[in-house]
Parts: sequence; C-alpha cells; structure tokens
Amino acid sequence: MPDDVTGIRGAASDVVGPLASGRPAAALGRQALRNSTLAVLLLAAVVGAGVGLAVALLHEAVALAQETAFDLPPGTNLGDAVASDPWRIVLVPAAGGLVIGILVKLVRRWRPNDIVDPIEANALYGGKMSLLDSLRLTLSTMLSNGSGASVGMEAAYTQAGAGVASVVGQRLHLRRADLRTMVGCGAAAAISAAYDAPLAGAFYAFELVLGGYTIATLAPVGTAAVVAVAVANWLSDGATSLPFVRPVAVAGWDYLACGALGFLAGWLSIFAMQSVTVAERAFRALPVPVWARPALGGLCVGALALAVPQVLGAGPGADPEHLADGVQAMAILLIAKIAASALSLGSGFRGGLFSASLLLGGLFGGVMYGAIETLAPSLGIDRMVLVLVGMGSVAAGIIGAPVTMVLLVLEATQDLWAASGVLIGVVVSTTVVRQAFGYSFATWRFHLRGVPIRGAYDIGWVSELTALRLMRADAKTILTTQTVETLQRLYPLGSAKIVFAVEPSGRYAGIIDMGAVHDPSQDEETAKQPVSALAHHADAFVLPGDDVRTVLQRFCTAEVEALPVVASPADRRIVGYVTEAYALRRYSQELERQRGEELGERSLYGRD
Repeated sequence: MPDDVTGIRGAASDVVGPLASGRPAAALGRQALRNSTLAVLLLAAVVGAGVGLAVALLHEAVALAQETAFDLPPGTNLGDAVASDPWRIVLVPAAGGLVIGILVKLVRRWRPNDIVDPIEANALYGGKMSLLDSLRLTLSTMLSNGSGASVGMEAAYTQAGAGVASVVGQRLHLRRADLRTMVGCGAAAAISAAYDAPLAGAFYAFELVLGGYTIATLAPVGTAAVVAVAVANWLSDGATSLPFVRPVAVAGWDYLACGALGFLAGWLSIFAMQSVTVAERAFRALPVPVWARPALGGLCVGALALAVPQVLGAGPGADPEHLADGVQAMAILLIAKIAASALSLGSGFRGGLFSASLLLGGLFGGVMYGAIETLAPSLGIDRMVLVLVGMGSVAAGIIGAPVTMVLLVLEATQDLWAASGVLIGVVVSTTVVRQAFGYSFATWRFHLRGVPIRGAYDIGWVSELTALRLMRADAKTILTTQTVETLQRLYPLGSAKIVFAVEPSGRYAGIIDMGAVHDPSQDEETAKQPVSALAHHADAFVLPGDDVRTVLQRFCTAEVEALPVVASPADRRIVGYVTEAYALRRYSQELERQRGEELGERSLYGRD
C-alpha cells in the first residue's frame, strides 16, 4: 500500500520528477505501477492467470505420474482404484520416498536454509520469497503425491503461486504492503483454481496469508482468484473436486447436532495434528539416516494401503458418494487416513493436509451419522448435513481458516442452508482448537521450528528494528583496572550519565553510574579504588541481532537507562550502546507508522 496520502494524490508529480532527473524508463514504469490501482489490478490478473495455468498443469502432471507408477486406467483417481499388483502399492511409495530423501540431501548441501512459505513470508519478511525454494518445495510435493504419499498438492499450488507473485513484485520494486498483497493473490489463485471456488480462495488468502481483510486488498485478491478459476476451467473440464448436488435442509435438532459435531471435530483436528508430531519424533528416534526416512515412511504407507487403498495420495475426496460404504468402513478409513498422513509427513514427504482434512471431516460426519441413527433414529438428521459439517469443521480446525471452509461448502453445494449448518460446526470447532491447542497445523509447525508467529500479521518490521540499528557507536568505556579518581578526571560531572567498564581484554564488565562516581560524600579511600568496585549489571547487555521488543524487555529486567551492545554472548566486546528512551521512541514511531498504513488501507481504496 502507499506510504502516505501524498504519495496517493501526487502520482503524476512522482512520475514527472524522475523524468526531469533522467531516471531510466524501467524505473518510471515501476513508479507508475506502484501508484496506479488499475496497474495493480492488472498485475493481479496476470498473476491469477499464470497460477491458474500452473495449477492445471501440475494437476495433470501428478495425475499422469500416478497413472504411470500405479498402472491406473486413464482418468482414475488414485484414491478410487489402485493397481492390481500389490508390489506396486508397497514399493512405489517407498521408491518415491527414497528419491525425495536423496534429492533433499543433495539440495541441502547447496541451499541449507529452510523454505519460507507464504504465511511466514508475509509475517516476517514483508512478502519476500525465493522462487528457487518455492520450486524446490513444489517439486518435492509433486514427487510425494505422485508416488502415493498421503499428502495433498495444495502446499505445492500455494507455494508456487505465492512464490511467483512475490518474485514478480520484487522485480517491480513494489512497496512492502503491496508485495504482501501479491503473495496473497498468488495463494488465493492457487486454492481457487484447485477447488473451482474463487470465494474460498480469496478468503484463504485473507485469513491465512494476509492475516486480515481490508477494502484495499479485496480488488486484487478477488481479481486473481476469479481469473485463476477462469483459466483453470478453460484448460480442464471445469468440474469441482467437491461435487455435491442434493440440497439439504437444516432445522430443529440439526442445529444442535451441527454444534455437537463441531465440538468433537475440534478434538479430532487436534488429534490429527498431534499425530504428525508424534510420527515425526518417532522417525527421528530411529537409527536410520535422515535421507532414508521418507523411504521407510513410504514403505509403511504402502503396507497400510494393502488393507485400505484409499489412504494413497490425497484420497478419494469428500464426495458423499465415496462415503456411503457403511459406518465400520468409514471408521477404518478415518483412522487409516490419519495414520497414513502422519507417517507421510512425519517421515519427510512434503505436502499439506488441506484435502486430507476435508476427507477426514467427511468420514467423521458419516461415522457420527451412523452413531445417531443407531442411538436416536427418531431425530431424523440428514446424513449429508453431518457429512458437510464434519468436512468443514475438521478442515477449519486443522487449516485454521473458518470462513474459507464455510465458503468452500457454499460454492460446492450452492446451498445456503448447508452453509449455515457448516458455520455452526466451524465456529465450535475452531473455538475448541484455539482454546485447547492454540495452533492451526501451519502455526503449530512454525512453533516446532521455533518461528515466533501465530499467523500472517506483519511483525517483520519488529525483527528488522534490531539493536544494531538502534545503537550508537560512541560508547564511553573505562578499564576495570583504573581508579575511580581517573574515571572522575576522564568524565567530569555532567559529561556522561553512565560509563561501561571493560576488562583489559576488552570484555564488558558492567555499568558504572556516574552519579555515584561524582558523589561529594565519597572519601579519598574510595577514589583510590579500581572502578570495578562500582560496576554492576555485568550480565545485562543486548546483542546486535536482538529485535526492539527484546531490547525493551532487557531494559525492564535490568532497570537501567542504557545497555551495551556486545559482539556475541561469548565475545563480549562492546560495539555500541542503546538507550531506553531512544528504543521506546523508535518503537512507538514504527508502531504508529504501521497503524497509519493499516488505517490508510481501510479508508483509501483508490490511488489515482
């Protein structure tokens, strides 16, 4: 978004200035783009078209890989029918895991950094993503899904879409807020194209990638979502992956049943997320190389698929036609799918739980319907209502996007009554997950990695405002071996409030209050003492990389007006110092600037 109102109103003058100064035409084009609503919308449309094309091609590529690897008839879903040869079912996932493990090991030598996903990029890095890393994750997810691992392709779709959008925005030197919006456009286009659901895709971006909905982001995100669906449908048959055709009725006991199902779905969501963590820890404890873990996980998934073939790949979908095999069969598939997803992700396959959570929810709703029919058949609950509510509630609990799931059901069924029932379950489910667990699957993975974010809200500016940027380099120091009398001569009364004591080796040794040094009540014996006798808070310091919140917390703990910035915890040479007053002022200024930008986004829609 624009930095201020002047930049919005003065777009023309911003272009004339560079012309007069002889700036290159490319720079002028970027400047015009940054100040034009229409240009941003056109860019969002281009991103949506590209992502829609990419999703369609990736889907076809994975389907072809599954047909080839498992010897499937053309057009057959891996979750609906699998190869007649048992050896394929067992060995293909294991072989795919071996390839992924070896590739990851080789690539780690070249790029050892973790892959930044859209949520993390928008929260910490102002929307900046690496195209190479995004392609790396996309390829890994394609190999995982193509070889039958129990993961979905949505992670690849959103990573590729957001990564391309981010790189395009970086090349055009978009502002931080605009770059974050472009990342949201890429993610929205990916989900929209994958599920033929532009509303769900748009709100996926608002809830998970942008961290909120604003009028300023509505137009570009919505444009990208709609264009992506149009392009994907043009390239394919346009059939949604969640085809529901029968209308439902929600009344009477149905509302109570929806709420109860949402409550139980919340706990099932927590169980599914924790299962992945347990599996990951179990694989780490095994005495096998890291690169061999995906192969072992694939072997386990293949063995499980011999008994329950539907666990392979993303699953057969959440279409009720696939969920009418009886309560016992659905309960077995529910447990097996959770286990297969946990084994796949825990062993090192790449992918997401979006499609798996929809299947789990649909199965759970079917199982609950069977239980109600057995215990209280007189209630007359519609089976499809519970299937839809279960699908939305479990997916909302795991993915952490409640409005997205309600809209996904609405777009799949085109039934407002169905959406109202799902809304009840989703609200209860997300409340249970938030209160009892506190994370979605994505933010839980961030927590396990030590990444301090709970969503896509932009806190990157906090990380960027470090002690290195806040400090002054002219720290006043004195050796601990020198006397108080020498200190008084070096820094007369009024010349300094505090001085930092350092050892002869240069190591920080504490803070000296100059008010106490110049205390007139001191006797001559005190003046002859080494300054080390007056130094205190030897362990109170900050590091150059500490963010402003950490710095302010250190001030609260130490209760001093200034702290030294040392090179490292081991090498405590002073490289500068920070005052509490300046740190508070800079933090307040940046906070007000961020709030001003948010208010500007809400109040200003156009830029021209």
